[in-house]
Amino acid sequence: MGKIHPQESAPAAPSYFTSKQETFTIWMKSLVMSGKGCTVFDSTGQIVYRVDNYSGRCRNEVHLMDIKGNVLFTIHRKNKFNLFGFWEGYRSTATDSGNTKTGFLVRKTVKNLFKGSSDSPCKVIMSLDKNLPYQYKIESWASKSLCKIVNRSGEIIAEVKRKLSTCGVVLGEDVLSMVVEPAMDHSLVMGLVVVYSLINRKM
Repeated sequence: MGKIHPQESAPAAPSYFTSKQETFTIWMKSLVMSGKGCTVFDSTGQIVYRVDNYSGRCRNEVHLMDIKGNVLFTIHRKNKFNLFGFWEGYRSTATDSGNTKTGFLVRKTVKNLFKGSSDSPCKVIMSLDKNLPYQYKIESWASKSLCKIVNRSGEIIAEVKRKLSTCGVVLGEDVLSMVVEPAMDHSLVMGLVVVYSLINRKM
């Protein structure tokens, strides 16, 4: 199968913001044969996001794209040989040039850097403003879900769980359900979920 190369930029569409709670299905598989990544469907079964990593060994740069291959976020791993490495996400818009605008930074919390287990909590810094505390945290919540994203007040803004069939049967470890609360940019939420998957070697 031929490679589908991502386009350099895409307009930021207002439709990425939720007006009500929305549920997405994440299939932890790429649409490209032998590729790494994931495919995301909305509640009607339409593909809305995808990640296609053609080099399974290289996870230092990935692209969150829409169905047409337009890049929404370019995600880079920084200081990959350093214990305190982190990930940056750059939002792509029609007016951006060279992905110079950083949208977020994600790193593991310091107290969990030396723990051998996966699913470590991560803090998220938005717009890289050092004068403001981070706005979100990504937490594992093994008893109920794979992870949840909470705001500065501790309120859940998104949650990722194993997807169940209508009969209550788990569909598989690679099929997930992502619930995003109202007034959230679900493309940003998906970008954070991608980073969390990369950090915990699930993509």
